Amino acid sequence: MAFTEFRTLDEKSLVEYIKATPALSDKIGNNFDDLKIKEVGDGNLNFVYIVVSPAGSFVVKQAIPYVRCIGESWPMTKERAYFEALALREHGRLSPENVPEVYHFDRTMSVIGMRYLEPPHIILRKGLIAGIEYPLLAEHISDYMAKTLYHTSLLYRTTTEHKHDVAEFCGNVELCRLTEQVVFSDPYKVSDFNHCTSPYLDRDAEAIREDDILKLEVAELKSKFCERAQALVHGDLHTGSVMVTRESTQVIDPEFAFYGPMGFDIGAFIGNLILAFYAQDGHADQGNDRKTYKEWILRTIKETWNLFYKKFTALWDEHKDGSGEAYLPGIYNKPELHQLVQRKFMQDLFHDTLGFGAAKMIRRIVGVAHVEDFESITDASKRAQCERPALNLAKMLLKERRNFQSIDEVVSAIQQLQ
Repeated sequence: MAFTEFRTLDEKSLVEYIKATPALSDKIGNNFDDLKIKEVGDGNLNFVYIVVSPAGSFVVKQAIPYVRCIGESWPMTKERAYFEALALREHGRLSPENVPEVYHFDRTMSVIGMRYLEPPHIILRKGLIAGIEYPLLAEHISDYMAKTLYHTSLLYRTTTEHKHDVAEFCGNVELCRLTEQVVFSDPYKVSDFNHCTSPYLDRDAEAIREDDILKLEVAELKSKFCERAQALVHGDLHTGSVMVTRESTQVIDPEFAFYGPMGFDIGAFIGNLILAFYAQDGHADQGNDRKTYKEWILRTIKETWNLFYKKFTALWDEHKDGSGEAYLPGIYNKPELHQLVQRKFMQDLFHDTLGFGAAKMIRRIVGVAHVEDFESITDASKRAQCERPALNLAKMLLKERRNFQSIDEVVSAIQQLQ
C-alpha cells in the first residue's frame, strides 16, 4: 500500500506513489529517470496527471474532498472515485473498444490509474468548436450506449443481479444529488449559482423561472431520474466526457454513474450535439461559414439515435429468450407481441431522451456550469444570439417531446428554429 491515509497528490508525492504501486510502475518499466508528469485536470472536480516515460504511459486521476473549481467551501465526497472505477470496469467489459482500461484503483487515496489516450486524441467538445468532422463518431457512441445500457438492464439480466448492482451504486448519492440540483432545480428558481449571458438573456432566464408548464415537465423528469433504476448510466455523457480522433471514440469520466433512466445518457449526448450546432454561427468566420459543418452535426444527431435504435433492438432480439426478466419469454411468446413491446419501449425511451436532452441544454445556458461551445464566443451579444434559439428549442422539446415520433422530425425542428 503506497499511503495508508488520504492525501492530495502533487508531482513529487505522485512519484513516490507510483514507485510503491507495481501495477503502475510496471507500465513505465520502473524507469523513473526520464519520467514526465503533467497535471491537466481542467474539470470542475479532480486532479488528473499524465505520466509518460520512454517505456510507457498512463493517467492518474485523484478525487479530492471538495469541488475543485469552487474550493473547500463546497465539500464533495471523494468516494466518487470508487463509483467511477466500478463504472469504467463494467462499461469497459461491455464496450472495450470505447472505454480506456483501468490498471489500478486505490479506494483510500481515491486514485484511479488508467490508459493514457495519447495525442491526437482530444476532447470531443474542443473538436466540435474547431469544426472537425468525426466520420465514425455516431457509429462508435451508439455502439457504446447500446451495449452498456442493454446489458445492465432487466431486458438482459435477472432482477436479483440487477438489484444487487442497483444497491451498490445507490452509494453514489452525493453526485446524483448534485445533478438533481444543477439540472432539475436551479435553472427553475433564483439561485446564487445560476448565471447567463447578461443582460441579453436576463429576460429569457426569468421566463424559465415563470413557466409553469416547463416546471411540471421537469418535475416528471426529475422523478424519473431519482426513481427509475433502468440501467447503469454514465450519468454525465456530454461532449466533454468523450475523447476522439477520426478513428477512435473513448468515453471517460463516469464518476456520476448510477442506475438510472437510459434516456439520461442518450439525451445528454444528443443535447450537447445540439448545443454545438447552435454555437457554430459564433465560430464562423470569413474563411468558413460553418454551414457544411452544421449539416454534419445534424447528420450525426440523426445517425446517433438511428444506429442506437438498430443496435439496441438487435441485442434485444438476439437475447429475447435469455435470462432477462423484464419480458419473460413464456409470456411474450408471439413475434407480434415482442414487436409491440419493443416499439412501445423504444418510443418511451425516445421521449425520455428528448426530455433529458432538453433539460441538459437549459441548464448549460442559464444554470451553474456552462459549455465551452458558447463560452468561447467572446462577443457577448453574438454569444446570446447563438444561445437564445438553443434555449427556445430546448423549452419546446421539453414541453412537446411526446409529439415527436422520429429523430428526423427533431432535426427539422432544429433547422426551423435557427
